[in-house]
Amino acid sequence: MGLIPNLIGGTMKKILLFILIVLSFFVLDGCKRDKYTIALITDVGDIDDKSFNQGAWEGVLMYAEGKDVTYEYYKPTDQGTDEYLAAIDLAISNGAEIIITPGYLFEDTINIAQKQYPNVKFVLLDGSPEFVEGGTIEENTYSVLYAEEQSGYLAGYAIVKEGYRDLAFMGGMAVPPVVRFGYGFVLGADAAAQELDVNVNIKYGYVETFKEGPEVKSTAVALYNQGVEVVFACGGSIGQSVMSAASDANAKVIGVDVDQSSDSPTVITSAMKGLRESVAMALEAYFNGKWDTVGGKSVVLDASQNGVGLPMDTSRFENFTEEEYNALFKKMADGEIEINVDVDSFNDLDVVNTTISGY
Repeated sequence: MGLIPNLIGGTMKKILLFILIVLSFFVLDGCKRDKYTIALITDVGDIDDKSFNQGAWEGVLMYAEGKDVTYEYYKPTDQGTDEYLAAIDLAISNGAEIIITPGYLFEDTINIAQKQYPNVKFVLLDGSPEFVEGGTIEENTYSVLYAEEQSGYLAGYAIVKEGYRDLAFMGGMAVPPVVRFGYGFVLGADAAAQELDVNVNIKYGYVETFKEGPEVKSTAVALYNQGVEVVFACGGSIGQSVMSAASDANAKVIGVDVDQSSDSPTVITSAMKGLRESVAMALEAYFNGKWDTVGGKSVVLDASQNGVGLPMDTSRFENFTEEEYNALFKKMADGEIEINVDVDSFNDLDVVNTTISGY
């Protein structure tokens, strides 16, 4: 009688040990899969917005793929500092050592988080915690800004040289990067109009959203029905709605942030900024032990650093040539072209051959 319980006890111990080993495997494997060294947190929208978020995420992929480094993105439950901080907390609890935050909406959040987590690195695109009242930029934060006015200027100049005269700028919201794009676009179009001695009309406005939707498309449809030939769609996913309207109207679109030529045959060119490249460079600095070259700094990437430009290889120009583009870009990179967008409204822009009206 005493032998049978001992055998059962021994068997049960082996079974329990086996179960513990299996469970520990799954637990450890789960922890491993949940640890992501690189994190990207979106402000609004997803990483497939075919614009700003996607460009930043592609920068993560550009650096991380093929390397022994894990990465993940997080979408906050809502828009706001508390929600962004909660997403940062989650990312750090999942092992994040460096966090990419695309968008000026993160300025207040990073101003707080960089002090709460001094051992975590933060890369803020399109903004700086210094822009917050009383804000500072700490050694664990790298702020990347872009000369959107230059990219907008290139697009405006090119589209008038291409032969278009009735244009529209459709901004998502009147936030600084979008405004710089728009004002640069107007000034570039006017510069080309002066060179060609022609007159250009630009309808200028904002749709108060960065998301595609029927109301955005309706606005674009109305613009095309009024004779607009090309709309510069500057605001995240709104471009998708504008492209749909352009397709129906047999009209054209200028994309923004990244090369959007593959999104629709209506995209004639895109006013780009080096999102992918700047994210990849920041990650490379961190993982190569060179964070001290970027940490605690705010930089503005412009033409002199190839931080902005048009994707001439995929642009659908028929008249505006690569030679013209290269000559214009060189003047911009060399500082020969100065773009003043420090004005209160588009009505204050110094234009000669361009008529600007709201909608």
